[in-house]
Amino acid sequence: MPDVIRDDLYNFPKYYDLLFGSDWKAEFDFMRLCFEKHTERKVKRVFEPACGTGRLLIKLAQAGYDVAGNDLNPKAVDYCNTRLARHGFARSVTVGDMSDFKVRRKYDAGFNMINSFRHLPTEQQAESHLRCMADAINKGGLYLLGLHLIPTNGDRSEEESWSARRGNLVINSHMWSKAIDLRRRMESLGMRLDVYTPTSHIRIDDEMFYRTYNKRQMNDLISRVPEWEVAETYDFSYDIHDPIKITSSTEDVVYILRRR
Repeated sequence: MPDVIRDDLYNFPKYYDLLFGSDWKAEFDFMRLCFEKHTERKVKRVFEPACGTGRLLIKLAQAGYDVAGNDLNPKAVDYCNTRLARHGFARSVTVGDMSDFKVRRKYDAGFNMINSFRHLPTEQQAESHLRCMADAINKGGLYLLGLHLIPTNGDRSEEESWSARRGNLVINSHMWSKAIDLRRRMESLGMRLDVYTPTSHIRIDDEMFYRTYNKRQMNDLISRVPEWEVAETYDFSYDIHDPIKITSSTEDVVYILRRR
């Protein structure tokens, strides 16, 4: 039987980074193509709110971008900065709230690719986040915001499993929707990680809470922050040549927001 730990997944940055960072290339390539297609600015400076371990920040830094970010979890921030420093880059990530921050110098683009935005529990915090990002991004710059919508027509995906491996470290994960309250707009997600090494097996059980959005609710939110316009929308296939039209059955979306 595995040793069971009930804790926040973000307190285990090594495991988090392996699990969510193993498929970085598709997102990385897509982001760079968006920088070329959807803004006339030369994108040099990039900011990631709620960056976690910085799985994409390190790749962007290695590609020549000036990168920075913030995150609430000090362990994730330390992991990210340590890796940046190990590769010769500035320790440019700070502990901070994605709904209440300011930057000293503006950026050309920002990104938050998969659902971290949904950790913000209230509409006020979500709107504040978009305003903070508007203040952080140069005019004409971009914010790539990815999340799962709640479809109002048809079935929705309620569970997902995937695995990742680095050397002798193997992680099998399972995530499922435990409960959803559409009136209060809150979804409870279970997350289980089975972590294997040649000599051990531990299980990490976590519960996460995500604010829910459907098509209309997301449109309403964006409309209240007029500094942003929706330049395009894509799904998580990250095909720059295949933008999508959001419908009542759409789930995964990357909004390409452009700073007016």
